[in-house]
Amino acid sequence: VQLQASGGGSVQAGQFLRLSCVASGFGFRLNAMGWYRQGPGKQRELVAEIENDYTTNYADAVKGRFTISRDNGKNTVYLQMNALKPEDTAVYYCCRLPLAYNEWGQGTQVTVSS
Repeated sequence: VQLQASGGGSVQAGQFLRLSCVASGFGFRLNAMGWYRQGPGKQRELVAEIENDYTTNYADAVKGRFTISRDNGKNTVYLQMNALKPEDTAVYYCCRLPLAYNEWGQGTQVTVSS
């Protein structure tokens, strides 16, 4: 299994970024996928998840600002992040769900300055 995340960067508060994660090595269209993040000195936390039927779920901290989506033809899951805040600064990881698979990409750094 490989999960290749990209799209991170350094932006100012209020700007946007779009993360992508290309998956391989398993039946992507059959699986739920998730984005998690780990900020400095914090535990890894859920950002958003998307089921194989496209049902989505978001952490309260990102509701209304972030959108998760998937393209099964490209084996890719996306995270559109709008109105970014300094507290969104973290390494963002994509993963296959449920977490019991314990399969993570290398992460992509997002830094938001005020």
